[in-house]
Amino acid sequence: MLSLFGDNYGTKGEPQVPCYFIFGDSLVDNGNNNVIRSLARADYLPYGIDFPDGPTGRFSNGKTTVDVIAELLGFDDYIPPYATARGREILGGVNFASAAAGIREETGQQFVLISFSVSFYVILFD
Repeated sequence: MLSLFGDNYGTKGEPQVPCYFIFGDSLVDNGNNNVIRSLARADYLPYGIDFPDGPTGRFSNGKTTVDVIAELLGFDDYIPPYATARGREILGGVNFASAAAGIREETGQQFVLISFSVSFYVILFD
């Protein structure tokens, strides 16, 4: 429930959904590109200057839209990037977004070394 008075005076209910999976590009990337060889990275200043621990990989100085949605849905923490999520953490949802991502093979060739066609092949036939 969205409150007009801030954060519901410190109260927090149960999450409204069991998990939250995010797909997108730099608008919602929260650090997936930090661990791949890419020119599309945001793990240095001035990115993340409003986060207590500094840059996170978000292409912003603070929260993204999906971070705010996660809060409104009742999640206690930020949804982790898929690149760093481990074990049961994945069951609560992960963020698959990657800056410079695209559906077409030509999209992002200069920035990211991941291909959708190869990814789907691995998922379907591995």
